[in-house]
Amino acid sequence: MMRDISTVNEQLPSHCWPVDDIAGLEQKLCDKHDGSPYTLMWQAGEALARLVSKHYADARHCLILCGTGNNGGDGFVLAYLLHQAGIKVTVVEARLHHERPVEAARAKAAWDTVAPQAPLSAGDPWPCDIDLIVDALFGIGLHQAPREESQGLIDLANHHAAPVLAVDIPSGLEARTGQPLGSAIQAAVTLTFITLKPGLLTGQGRAYSGKLWVADLGLSRLLPQLSPPIECLTARHLPQWLPQRQASAHKGDMGKVVIIGGAEGTAGAIRLSGEAALRSGAGLVRVLTHSTNIVPLLAARPELMVAELTPQSLNEALDWADIVAIGPGLGQSDWAKNALEDVKLSKKTMVWDADALNLLAIEPDKRQNRVLTPHPGEAARLLGISVAEVEADRLAAANLLVQRFGGVAVLKGSGTIVTDGSATSIAYVGNPGMASGGMGDVLTGVVTALLGQGLEPFEAACAAVVAHGHAADLVANDHGMRGMLALDVIEKLRISVNPLQDLNE
Repeated sequence: MMRDISTVNEQLPSHCWPVDDIAGLEQKLCDKHDGSPYTLMWQAGEALARLVSKHYADARHCLILCGTGNNGGDGFVLAYLLHQAGIKVTVVEARLHHERPVEAARAKAAWDTVAPQAPLSAGDPWPCDIDLIVDALFGIGLHQAPREESQGLIDLANHHAAPVLAVDIPSGLEARTGQPLGSAIQAAVTLTFITLKPGLLTGQGRAYSGKLWVADLGLSRLLPQLSPPIECLTARHLPQWLPQRQASAHKGDMGKVVIIGGAEGTAGAIRLSGEAALRSGAGLVRVLTHSTNIVPLLAARPELMVAELTPQSLNEALDWADIVAIGPGLGQSDWAKNALEDVKLSKKTMVWDADALNLLAIEPDKRQNRVLTPHPGEAARLLGISVAEVEADRLAAANLLVQRFGGVAVLKGSGTIVTDGSATSIAYVGNPGMASGGMGDVLTGVVTALLGQGLEPFEAACAAVVAHGHAADLVANDHGMRGMLALDVIEKLRISVNPLQDLNE
């Protein structure tokens, strides 16, 4: 049974499995429904046909790129079904370098019985009236760059005027990591089967997969007996973390938090964190910063309690606060190092960001009472590897951060990953408009505020990442992505942290 293909991205299922687990899920589906892998292949083809019928109803000539594996088998089933529905179909068949799997061979044989013409080969010219391309070249088993002739087909599809529908995953995209392996299909739409795969959600996966749908092929009936190892987070999850407040709530119930940072000349970073904490519902927010920042911060946001960062004020704040955040605009001077050394002595729950992370990379330690919020560059410094290595396998990097430093790691970026070493989530929110200064400072404030309101570190990190990304999506919906400012996102946080049960992105 297929998940309703009319659903949009915010209605994606929560379940996501590592690629290595997909074969086991397929077998469970076959056992549960007394079927076979070929039955699943046929169901996948039917799901594709329904998507084409619903969302590409004007398509008159569909070109289907069929590989030699089971992904190509899905393409042959689709070709058969579209032909039967009266749509003109041209199949381009990848060169056979090895024997087809049994199911894919059966699907090709079914197509051959109705095919109006022989399949085209990689070097053949395409018809001029193609108005939809279906990519069924490679599935989730691809772990190296496609061969030259397949790369050529991918490039032709990417440069064609017709939209591309990717089958299960865009060909050339690594399903575990979301990294392209040489050329990769730039899909307008991807219909993935059974469950979400990590590579569709993080890394460059979102940039290549376009609008994402799932046909679960009956998995929903098995979910009560299964425990998905990765959760896909969208704005629909916000109400579970952020219920309506009790009528008797007061500011003391909503968390007393202190945010430490803002060296001379960096008032902006600490202001953004402090204001984001207020907008995310923290009851009382104290900011300790350089003396030159006090007047501008109070002028911009009088609701903040701003004081100079000194050993005395820091010790008082650490005694007073429920939650401690350190790092935005902190710098790496002796002033910053001394503050971090004092903070390390506290047993309070903490958020470490920005220069606190850079100082942690110099003097590593491991503790469980903190949330780390690195961007890929900071993660690379913490792990002693390159940014490219972090981005090559973001899930592995996030888990390694927890192994080395403890607590909860929030690896920011496209498809932000949150993990505590046992539970892992990937956030499917946010947009490229967030590629501007100050966004990380805002997230620090949100995490801090939600910790102050009683959420446990892992769920506070998850809720903060989703609220932050959702607020940015609201800004993009209103004004577009280019020119988005961190303060614009803070303004929308009031909507994101006050979700209704039917919240949509």
